[in-house]
Amino acid sequence: MASNMELVPLTSHKHDPAWKHCDMFKTGDRVLLKCKYCGKIFKGGGIHRIKEHLAGQKGNAATCLRVQSDVKMEMLESLNRVAVRKRKKQKPSGELSSYDNADANAIDRINIIHIEEEFFPVPERVEHFDADADREDSSAYKTGYRKKKGRVRKAVGAVVSDVAPLSTLEPSPNMISNSVHMAVGRFFIDVGLPAEAVNSAYFQPMVDAIASNGNDFVPSYHDLSSWVSRNIVYETRNDVDHFKGIWERTGCTLLVDDRMSGNDISVVSFFVYCSEGAIFFRSANLSAGTGSSDELYELLKETVEQVGLKNVLQVITRGDDRYTIAGEKLVATYPSIFWSPCASHCIDLMLQDMGDLPMVKVILDQAKLISRYIYSNSAILNMFRKHTLGVDLPVKGITPSSTDFMTLRRMLTLRHKLQLMVTSEDWMASPYSKKPEGFALLDCITSPSFWSACTSVTNLTDSLLRLLKIVGSEKKPAMGFVYAGLYRAKEAIKKQLATKEYLVYWNIIDHRWAQLKRHPLHAAGFYLNPKFFYSLEGDAHLYTRSLVYDCIEKMVPDPDIQDKIMKETASYHGCLGDFGRKMAIRARDTLPPIDWWLAYDGTCPNLARLAIRILSQTCSLVHLKPDKIPIESISGRKNIFEHQRRNDIAFVRYNMQMKQMFSANKEEENVDPIASEYNDIAEWIVDDGICTETPTPSEWMKIDSPFVDAMRSDPDTCDYTDDLGTGFDDNEIFDGNKECGEETGGDNTTGINKLSS
Repeated sequence: MASNMELVPLTSHKHDPAWKHCDMFKTGDRVLLKCKYCGKIFKGGGIHRIKEHLAGQKGNAATCLRVQSDVKMEMLESLNRVAVRKRKKQKPSGELSSYDNADANAIDRINIIHIEEEFFPVPERVEHFDADADREDSSAYKTGYRKKKGRVRKAVGAVVSDVAPLSTLEPSPNMISNSVHMAVGRFFIDVGLPAEAVNSAYFQPMVDAIASNGNDFVPSYHDLSSWVSRNIVYETRNDVDHFKGIWERTGCTLLVDDRMSGNDISVVSFFVYCSEGAIFFRSANLSAGTGSSDELYELLKETVEQVGLKNVLQVITRGDDRYTIAGEKLVATYPSIFWSPCASHCIDLMLQDMGDLPMVKVILDQAKLISRYIYSNSAILNMFRKHTLGVDLPVKGITPSSTDFMTLRRMLTLRHKLQLMVTSEDWMASPYSKKPEGFALLDCITSPSFWSACTSVTNLTDSLLRLLKIVGSEKKPAMGFVYAGLYRAKEAIKKQLATKEYLVYWNIIDHRWAQLKRHPLHAAGFYLNPKFFYSLEGDAHLYTRSLVYDCIEKMVPDPDIQDKIMKETASYHGCLGDFGRKMAIRARDTLPPIDWWLAYDGTCPNLARLAIRILSQTCSLVHLKPDKIPIESISGRKNIFEHQRRNDIAFVRYNMQMKQMFSANKEEENVDPIASEYNDIAEWIVDDGICTETPTPSEWMKIDSPFVDAMRSDPDTCDYTDDLGTGFDDNEIFDGNKECGEETGGDNTTGINKLSS
């Protein structure tokens, strides 16, 4: 539609201030308006909807997240004026009959009160509500409230009248909204739900269902504990049965992880991954003292047989000794299965080792001191959020070490805003700027050497963070990209550092990747990804060819089919048949590798079947939130029927979380880092004695909420596999380094020092 849109020049009679902030287009007979800040196109609603969009008012228009604060305030004030005019026009002539004897000033005060009650703040601040007034609002709503047009918004700094609202005034939409919010809040606090529970994909549908059906349809305790639970269990089992059909076509990966319960019981969880998502399969208990490799092996063997030996391509576990021994024993029992340690965990250990290098550790510690001081004082935190337009500093990564380096990168992007903050009049007037910690904060934020070192560290670790995103992706199977991702990570580090200094970091990578080095599935995924394979130059394909042969022999027991696959690889190598079509050549860069093989497998069906099974696999365990893992509910001593019920409920909860994680419409959660349950963020926000004075008991109420998504790192739509590019001609990366420790002499800080100088 964009190509048919014709820009329409604005005429002089367009007096509304919102016209300066949008463009008008015409397509056919329709007139469209486009926001100049975020590019959103509105097909209806006129200039009023654009104004609501820019003012950040929820209703008919989505909020613009890129609008400037002064424009936002201008639009808000304009909406207020329009609403007041509408209110005056709609007011019945007899509404003020009871005030005939009142003077004009009294009537003005009444009007002001009525308007002020309907105002609501932007950005939203902490509001204080009277419990009795809230109950009155609720009762007024039940007796029959009719929503009026022309809502009025409250501008920041609006003066609230001292005159109490008169009882004859109807409850405003804002008062009704407050009543609903307070009711939800009381329920959450009573049952111990965290505020982030509203981010559940099932929260809004629940609210909508109650609102549309009324109070008569709210389930009772017995409903929820009986037929409702049974139906949800049946529903979940049907979803799992759907995945079982996919396992037979594309194969699957068995993911194994364990966590400790409060009763010193190790709960081992088994998940099954395929190209369309993952499901929770089962769990089992291991006592902490006797969870040996033999017990793990028996559990692995039993679960593989339950899933189906012909369906399982690989088993992914942690890389510790118990799992390594159990995994190797399983492979010896079932030669057609691969065992792999979790790739995400290996990359996290690389980042952890890099974070322990002396110079890198100094930079991370300085950055954490800045962050902790900001998040230990409400006044400084409000000042910080004001200058960053609500963007928070901590970023939740997939793993603990990735959280550190992603937060450091966020701090680097906020560099100029931080510098503006510590040179602002607000900061100079703040008593916290006069404290020793405040002077230290000022010195660090205004230090060019600190920011230069931050840049150096992020340049060295960004490629590993991208690789971590790829191998932990819930949107796309990673098997076709992990080999190329590791190559690009080492290549980027080599380009950053001169001479042989990069070998220090290569040594860290090779050490942590040792169990996965020359892994047949990783090499085969690289070989069978047409985008990468056809960009190889010279004899580069020889580094992976023998590993591909290992996969063929291991996964295809029939010698006749093995021979057919080997013949078909000649067509793949030579780009013959359908592989040589111009469409197929163009599609190497545009289609996912699985789709490419599905589209152009006509001449090589056996090779295509093998390629699809390999490319449909993952490389990492799923990353579940600790607070959403129902370990306690499925352990301990209980009645046998209650134990069965809780097992089934845990089965449902696990799979509901899996469904949300792998949903195509999944959005990153918006969580205030202060309220977050993630321990990874604690080092960035917990003061550990930095705050020199004890906060007042309710100081948390003074903190402004983040105005935008607080801890989001990158858009969910970002596909890091596109950054891997083509061309793999560095033989040193393929060969690896066996003597890097000797050549560098163990000096792990040289590279950072040179980059930051």
